[in-house]
Amino acid sequence: MEITEIGPDEYDRAAELWEASVRATHAFVTEADLDVFRPLVRASFGEIAQLAGLRDGERLVGFIGVEDGNVEMLFLDPSFRGRGGGSLLLRHAFTSFAATTVDVNEQNPQAIGFYEHHGFRVVSRSTHDSTGKPYPILHMKV
Repeated sequence: MEITEIGPDEYDRAAELWEASVRATHAFVTEADLDVFRPLVRASFGEIAQLAGLRDGERLVGFIGVEDGNVEMLFLDPSFRGRGGGSLLLRHAFTSFAATTVDVNEQNPQAIGFYEHHGFRVVSRSTHDSTGKPYPILHMKV
């Protein structure tokens, strides 16, 4: 697996990865939520300052996006979870993008554990996500 840039021609694939990953790890997210988030996520790829993809050969299997040192998104093809790809992406974010913070859904204990394993600690909590939905967010810092 290797890390490369993601171009605009791959944003649709990245959006597919996002949705597959959310379906596999965010049981609390409803279909109506996905309908709201889908266009927001797709639009964010062109706006995020630093975006990198994880490839298995030529195939995009994951990605990470960082803005102002905050990991805004890290998603993997569910079939690639547990194989070290998320750690590769996060290390890339540390070294190439100076990432030091992340916001994690409190209802996603696997993600919380992943980030804690990589040295992040909870520094604060919000009762709602950035869209105003009642999904508590843990703000973590390394």
